[in-house]
Amino acid sequence: MMTALALLGCATIGVFLVIITFTRTPVIAALVLTPLAAALAGGFSGQVGAFAVEGLRTVAPVAALMMFAVLYFGLMIDVGLFTPLIERLLRIVRGDPIRLCLATAALAMLVALDGDGATTFLVSITALLPVHRRMRINPLILPSIVALAAGVMNLLPWGGPTARAMSVLRAGIDQIFLPVLPAMAVGVLWVFFVAWRFGHVERRRLASQNTTLDEARADPIAATTLAPPSTTPLFYFNAALTTLVIVLLLQGLFIKWVPLPELPASLLFMVAFGIALPLNRRTPNAQREQMAAHAGNAVLVVAMILAAGVFTGILNGTGMIKAMATVLASNTPTMLSPWLSQIVAITSMPLSLVFTPDAYYFGVLPVFAEAAAAVGHDPFTVGRAAVLGQMTTGFPLSPLTASTFVLLGLSGVSLREHQRFTFKWAFGTTLVMTIVASLTRAI
Repeated sequence: MMTALALLGCATIGVFLVIITFTRTPVIAALVLTPLAAALAGGFSGQVGAFAVEGLRTVAPVAALMMFAVLYFGLMIDVGLFTPLIERLLRIVRGDPIRLCLATAALAMLVALDGDGATTFLVSITALLPVHRRMRINPLILPSIVALAAGVMNLLPWGGPTARAMSVLRAGIDQIFLPVLPAMAVGVLWVFFVAWRFGHVERRRLASQNTTLDEARADPIAATTLAPPSTTPLFYFNAALTTLVIVLLLQGLFIKWVPLPELPASLLFMVAFGIALPLNRRTPNAQREQMAAHAGNAVLVVAMILAAGVFTGILNGTGMIKAMATVLASNTPTMLSPWLSQIVAITSMPLSLVFTPDAYYFGVLPVFAEAAAAVGHDPFTVGRAAVLGQMTTGFPLSPLTASTFVLLGLSGVSLREHQRFTFKWAFGTTLVMTIVASLTRAI
């Protein structure tokens, strides 16, 4: 039974990846129909509805967060709140795509100190998307750099993967995180290298098209993406409100020094939007027009998140993910045991496309750790190897995490395009960190 479920799960995910990679089927349709068909084929017709609803229940807070975050930041962009920041960034980068790409990586890493992927994507994409658009940068580059930066920073101890690994192995920061710190540092340098390379390619492309920053500013399409700045009291109120929202989102960094109320992110954006909308748009018609202006983006993002909830809900409810974890871990050849840590590290990033973090860290990792101990290896090395890619560098590309669709929805790119463009660089991050971790004997 376990093997049959594992095969069904592998087939489901394989078919899903093939569909979104090689066909024009909408990702939303693939997320819903593929697991539904698999569940019916596996004899779960009487339970599939409950599994899907449970999955929807788990992603409902994220869907609410994204709905009101898109509406709130859309309002702030329309009223010109970010125009001074964007103009300053334009002056700093001086029309140079290399400077812009490096600044993108630095900002994303700074925001990612909070350890929350959705927050990183919200803040980074909202702040930098208008700049990238005005400079006519390839639209796939911004989500790629932000994804790479957030992936490396997700190794932090308060990030989900490392926390799970420490919990499962009953280890501390000094046993899991500190040994891989040199590898993480090199991973950060790698991300800056990739950002530099992206910028270098874009500099040559724009130069070949005789495109300059002055031309981008003169472009009427680019110019209309930003509202003119304002110095009214309402502008400063919007700035204060947005600053408070961001501080509360990043309260994990400030709570030690400032006693802040702990509000769910979804409720936080509901309250902020409820305050900002009537103050900035005084009439009912203006309020309706404001919401309609960003309704398309909000609906697209929320629909994607809900569809992902159905996907993971069915795979979890049927037991397919748990079965895949058990079969994978228990059928690793013993001859590979001496290299188990390296194998875990190298495969950890691609397996983010297959396993949820809970399934991997609570299902696969314990078995691998026991196998390592049986051949005389430190089981903690397997935990360190796992965090080098599993839902760290891999989470911003995985269809199993809602934050991936936050990144894509805000950036306006498809999962198919994002995976094709970013996968090799994310995998390269894991490979670079694996080499360093091996040389430093962390794994």
